[in-house]
Amino acid sequence: MCGIVGYIGHRNAYQIVISGLHRLEYRGYDSAGVALLHCGELNIYKKVGKVSDLELHAEKLNKTGTLGMGHTRWATHGPPNDVNSHPHLSGDGQLAIIHNGIIENYSSIKEELKLRGHIFKSDTDTEVLIHLIEDIKKEAHLTLEEAVQVALKKVIGAYAIVIIDKNNPNQIIASRKGSPMVIGIGKGEYFIASDATPIVEYTKNVIYLNDNEIAYVKRDAIVITDIDNEIVDNPYIQQLDIKLEMLEKGGFNHFMLKEIYEQARSVRDSMRGRIYPNEGHVKLSGIADYVELFKNANRIIIVACGTSWHAGLVGEYLIEEYARIPVEVEYASEFRYRNPIISEGDIVIAISQSGETADTMAALNLAKEKGATIFGICNVVGASIPRLTDAGIYTHAGPEIGVASTKAFTAQVTILTLIAFYLAQEKGVLPYSKLTTLLTELDKIPDLIQQTLLCDIACLEIADKFKDATNALFLGRGVGFPVALEGALKLKEISYIHAEGYPAAEMKHGPIALIDEKMPVIVIATQNSSYEKVISNIQEVKARKGQVIAIVTEGDTEVKKMADYVIEIPDANEAFLPLLATIPLQLLSYHIAVLRGCNVDQPRNLAKSVTVE
Repeated sequence: MCGIVGYIGHRNAYQIVISGLHRLEYRGYDSAGVALLHCGELNIYKKVGKVSDLELHAEKLNKTGTLGMGHTRWATHGPPNDVNSHPHLSGDGQLAIIHNGIIENYSSIKEELKLRGHIFKSDTDTEVLIHLIEDIKKEAHLTLEEAVQVALKKVIGAYAIVIIDKNNPNQIIASRKGSPMVIGIGKGEYFIASDATPIVEYTKNVIYLNDNEIAYVKRDAIVITDIDNEIVDNPYIQQLDIKLEMLEKGGFNHFMLKEIYEQARSVRDSMRGRIYPNEGHVKLSGIADYVELFKNANRIIIVACGTSWHAGLVGEYLIEEYARIPVEVEYASEFRYRNPIISEGDIVIAISQSGETADTMAALNLAKEKGATIFGICNVVGASIPRLTDAGIYTHAGPEIGVASTKAFTAQVTILTLIAFYLAQEKGVLPYSKLTTLLTELDKIPDLIQQTLLCDIACLEIADKFKDATNALFLGRGVGFPVALEGALKLKEISYIHAEGYPAAEMKHGPIALIDEKMPVIVIATQNSSYEKVISNIQEVKARKGQVIAIVTEGDTEVKKMADYVIEIPDANEAFLPLLATIPLQLLSYHIAVLRGCNVDQPRNLAKSVTVE
């Protein structure tokens, strides 16, 4: 959940590292630091706060050097402050490390090292790791490379680490286990990062390290070994498919707003080459080889966290409705610890924007051990989950920089919709005429998303009315229920207003006690199979003087008579409701957060990629 950047080459390392840290700040922003090596001098500058605070701190300091590394921190061990910021030094000051992840057995290692005379300055597990490497190197009379290999066998947990040695200005050591690490290959230079966003500006050629691999990155070459020092021959060099402009705000005030407005494009890209409306056909190459397993599956288990879990709930409704296969949706963080019953006839689908979510990866490993077929839905090419799974599908949402997920959610829902239709097609349980109609409507959804974005002004006006609310309730039925959950999550994530998502019918079983004239109740009230029931729920809210904000189908007159505020979305098949109704909820949350003065792209205490438990 931290950002890592490293550089070795012929350019000024500080400028590359700082630029990279700005691009990675969405991964962690409690503190930041850099280490620069030049002419035998190791300079470390670190500061609590944003990368801009680090820049100000280092403004008049020596920033010379063509080898360096930097880090943005999301605190796990020890509070955010200058001392706990990375990089951390070994006891003799010769080695420096930056680290993403958690060393679970750091406490026992720390006590052992204290008995051998080590003194620690920070509260972090990271400092313990570099002291351990130093201790092994000295006590066993090993090279640094050998000491790193031995130390990594002793630690339990997840890590992506970068190490530099004051006495070796021509090498950076990088390794990973359970946390992402990518190495960019330039001409006489190498770039190291926790994801590709800092690298794409300089090179398109990258190597994604696998778990338990160690990279020895020199100025003119790179050698990769496993943890047992076996050389990895011909590591796969991948071409990045990211354009630099995707990483810029493009005239928008925030990445989140830009990404909300990109959804017509991202949904279209996620469908491209996969649906053929005129032929009434869905083509999903990612699961074609496993279609018989899907057709005969005992059940499909979807594991995910946060927004991806909400997408999974939508998938449950659609797969059961159209493909007639039982589906269960599980929080990955609970699934992995519950000793779940999994059989070889089950298919486990993991959904993750980053492809690096620690709990989701652990859930997949558990499912794999029990013999299930594992499948991934991911947005990041080369991430850990796509490499772990038997097969999968990429969403093609493009880079999502805002911490609160928007376009990734609708892209995930798009892929799950395609899976539902594909399995229905392959099982023969959906008439050709109906499938053709559905695909024709789905093909028009990007245009309808573009129309839905016209509600932005209405959302801003409503946001101004409720920016000072302390609680909010989101209600929906059917596929509208996961949309309500996602709307509530967006509001609480970026505006810090307490919000709950509920099935509309469950309101009477508790939440109705909270409703008063100050409480906004946001209702998904489009014209679908539950329309009359939702109208009854709205009447119940109004009877308690609740303020109703209704998401309605364009042209609706019935709900308008009862609701205090309405936001219209285009008419569409109920299956596609989540792709449209989500957008006004995103905009509403965005505008409320901005009006409250919140940092919508980097909300407090949150990080984009949750790579630790």
